[in-house]
Amino acid sequence: METNFGTYSSIEKFDYAKPYKLWYRDEVLFENEDSPEYTMAPDDGWERWSLPIGNGYMGANIYGRKATERILVTENSMCNPYVRGKGGLNSFADLRIHFWHEGCENYIRYLDLNSAISGVEYIYNGIKYTRSYFTSYPDRVFVMKFEASKKNALSFEIETIIPYVKPYLYEPGDGMGKTGQVLSQSNDSIILSGEMEYYKIAYEGQLKVISDGGTTESKNGKITVKNASSAMVILAVGTNYCMDARVFTEPNPAKKLSHFPHPHNKVTEILKKASEKAYDLLLEEHLRDYKSLFNRVEFSISNEQCEIPTNLMLDEYKNGIQHPYLEELYFQYGRYLLISSSRPGTYPANLQGTWNKYDSSPWSSGYWHNINVQMNYWPAFNTNLAELFAPYIDYFNAYMPLAKSNADDYIKNVFPDRYDGNGNNGWAIGTGAWLYTISGAELPYHGHSGPGTGGLTAKLFWEYYAFTQDNNTLKSLVFPALEGMALFLSKTLEKHGDKYLVKYSASPEQKHNGEFHYTVGCAFDQQMVYETYYDLIQSADSMDKETKIVSTARQQVDHLDPVLIGKSGQVKEYREENNYGDIGEYHHRHISQLVGLYPGTCINSTKPETLNAAAVSLSERGNSTIGWSTAHRLNAWARIRNGNNAYLTYRNLLENCTFNNLWDAHPP
Repeated sequence: METNFGTYSSIEKFDYAKPYKLWYRDEVLFENEDSPEYTMAPDDGWERWSLPIGNGYMGANIYGRKATERILVTENSMCNPYVRGKGGLNSFADLRIHFWHEGCENYIRYLDLNSAISGVEYIYNGIKYTRSYFTSYPDRVFVMKFEASKKNALSFEIETIIPYVKPYLYEPGDGMGKTGQVLSQSNDSIILSGEMEYYKIAYEGQLKVISDGGTTESKNGKITVKNASSAMVILAVGTNYCMDARVFTEPNPAKKLSHFPHPHNKVTEILKKASEKAYDLLLEEHLRDYKSLFNRVEFSISNEQCEIPTNLMLDEYKNGIQHPYLEELYFQYGRYLLISSSRPGTYPANLQGTWNKYDSSPWSSGYWHNINVQMNYWPAFNTNLAELFAPYIDYFNAYMPLAKSNADDYIKNVFPDRYDGNGNNGWAIGTGAWLYTISGAELPYHGHSGPGTGGLTAKLFWEYYAFTQDNNTLKSLVFPALEGMALFLSKTLEKHGDKYLVKYSASPEQKHNGEFHYTVGCAFDQQMVYETYYDLIQSADSMDKETKIVSTARQQVDHLDPVLIGKSGQVKEYREENNYGDIGEYHHRHISQLVGLYPGTCINSTKPETLNAAAVSLSERGNSTIGWSTAHRLNAWARIRNGNNAYLTYRNLLENCTFNNLWDAHPP
């Protein structure tokens, strides 16, 4: 069977050995379409069926419907604070493009990973209609191209909705309202703008239509095109957010963005430059940029092609039919999503990358540092996309003054005898973080994670250096990050005999008898102190540099007991545990006692007894869990060098934790 996904001018210049496409013959479902909150009722159309594109500056979900196309646009700085389970990332725009086509034939919609182009094709009244969508990183715009095979047969209307415009979020007077309006700017363009009240986020989008033939009219915030042969639509978006330390250190939410200009001039200039280019040039620049990243890795385990729709292939896979192509596609899709949500100069990828449709997004679409942010960037290095870590580096540099203040506060309150004055206690970060603030290390007997969360974060910087061998970055970023974290963690330790143990410790989100379990020196914290010390020592040796904290790390690193083996043969999650499962949920989603296996290295093949113990813990923990957690287990089995279990876990991930659009499933 041959499937036609359309042709793109100049695409031949960027051929890739094998095509990777998600494609469907079904429209996106209408189910819980207008649900404002994930917890009320998930929008299955958006979550399970829509197709994501993005350039780091924005994300868009393409529904691909025949009569009325729906496209949801996200801009990651449009946030409310996350309070009482509500708030977080908001939605920028909801585009409804009315084509009035019912009863279409030969309908398909697709996402081409080789080109980062999504599209729709069908025949209506004997005329072939095509739609192509891409988000250009070089030009910072969302580009749409609509075409008809017959001259002057293309007519449509663009209706732009600003979602969730209302005076409050929780209750009247909560200061979390949102304003917005859509206005016609000229005969071929509209402007949408408003403000999110709490952080005084000024936002703006400008949309312009350039048609070939026919007429174009803009009225009451809508653009109508009649009897054209083709049309290009360009959308530019922006806010007054800036990745700047002042955003994090300013205590008054309403003043966090006061230093930065309204986005109007910036958005106007972006749209002007893009609209002066022909579609073919915009496309060629997009392809050249995107393929310079995507084409770096080839992964082939079969000659199978995408001959059946993706949802049917996934259904067959779940029923035991082998589809190696789907396994390849899933791997490349992960790379595609990171390319689409984290580019230099843009925002780092959040919990949902750069895509959202809700007023209150799941878990706020924040930057959760006890596993999730780290998982976003693990593939950046070993799938040859290291520069995609740059947005997190920018984020890290911006929040660092607050992270240092967090460390000061923690040590001053918890270990006052070790407090060495402001700015001399390293840096600290807790689980929750957003574009406007970060949490600090959780105080004793509060929250669910120990100070090792910061060590897990610092690990990313060593990984960056390990893959890039960039000595300038080692000196300017990696060593200071590790040194600061090692300094903070060293102050959280207390001596027990010849051991140094984290005094106020907790294994992330793990509960015992329904309560978070607080302890001394749990595996997660001890392993993260060890990894931070070890990476710092390696960094210092590479630079031939010795500092006070490096000397402390050398003296303490072999006295941390990061890996203890229990009576069941398991890696103990808690020092006081004997048999596996004595403390905590038996099949908990986190495998925090194994962060020293992956992403850490203190559980390794030079100590086979630790690998064997890790295998026991993984087997007991089980694979009946949610998507991201299954992925962590997969990495752990691979690090143990158990290829069979790694592959079975990969299959489990696809069979039980993956939606029809191949997004990861994580029910609350």
